[in-house]
Amino acid sequence: MQAGSDSTTGLPHGPLGPTAAHLCIDMQTVFAERTDWHLPWLERVLPAVLRLARAHADHTIFTRFVPPERPEDMSGTWRRYYRRWRQMTLERLDPAMVELVPELAALVPPATVIDKRLYSPFVEPALRQHLRARHIDTLIVSGAETDVCVLATVLGAVDHGYRVILATDALCSASDRTHDALLTLYRERFSEQIEAAETAAILDAWSG
Repeated sequence: MQAGSDSTTGLPHGPLGPTAAHLCIDMQTVFAERTDWHLPWLERVLPAVLRLARAHADHTIFTRFVPPERPEDMSGTWRRYYRRWRQMTLERLDPAMVELVPELAALVPPATVIDKRLYSPFVEPALRQHLRARHIDTLIVSGAETDVCVLATVLGAVDHGYRVILATDALCSASDRTHDALLTLYRERFSEQIEAAETAAILDAWSG
């Protein structure tokens, strides 16, 4: 079901320009350090994320997943979720853990940071306003996790009509199995709206 690649860019739907942005999801210290939410892959994919962010820092948006102060600050099943992960709420977690990993934090500004309380950043008006103000129509997605916050981000972007490009070597998860399954899903069921390519091919295709 995958569309045929453009021979000059390696991307099925053609090259990228100034209306593209790099949306990097939740590359934070809490996932890099030995916490209960540690992602062993994060260190491995960080060089690819850095390549994307450094190449177009002024077109890079970092999201941060910010837990509540306490479970009771959330509603519905999120309250149950944070009762399970109470040690990861802000009343117990070192606030420094919420920060971006230092290599990425150093790019802000010109890169932008948008905080979110839920999996998808599209629930935050600040993201939609930022994208509209910059006339962005294409999102290059990297970060964590392929099968949780990246999944929510990608589906939100599709619903809003953005062209979505997954940087496959700049994504990480706690699970090899579900990471692979989601990449298969993205490629086989969303080929008109989602493209998947490695960072080198994306950068080769991205001008402006």
